[in-house]
Amino acid sequence: VQLQASGGGLVQTGGSLRLSCAASGRTFSSYAMGWFRQAPGKDREFVASIGNSGDSTSYADSVKGRFTISRDNAKNTVYLQMNALKPEDTAVYYCAAVLGIATHNGWDYDYWGQGTQVTVSS
Repeated sequence: VQLQASGGGLVQTGGSLRLSCAASGRTFSSYAMGWFRQAPGKDREFVASIGNSGDSTSYADSVKGRFTISRDNAKNTVYLQMNALKPEDTAVYYCAAVLGIATHNGWDYDYWGQGTQVTVSS
């Protein structure tokens, strides 16, 4: 599976962005998907995950109520809608795929996209 993340950019505090992650291959619906982020000088952290059929989602406490993960298996794409953005959301955002159950641990994931930069100005 190859993953291509897009949709990042520069936005003001309180603004919104929608990230997309397009996957290649015909087995996308077999994979649970996750979004992670890494800010400069910090460790990578879990943001959100979604099960392979889209019926289960999980979020980091820091983004609950502001971010929404979704997927369209017909389009081989997973999305991350980010609202009420804060400067502390500034990071490179990565999508990842795991054949199995989604977890909060990046080491469990099998495939990674290249990352897309999100910058939130104060």
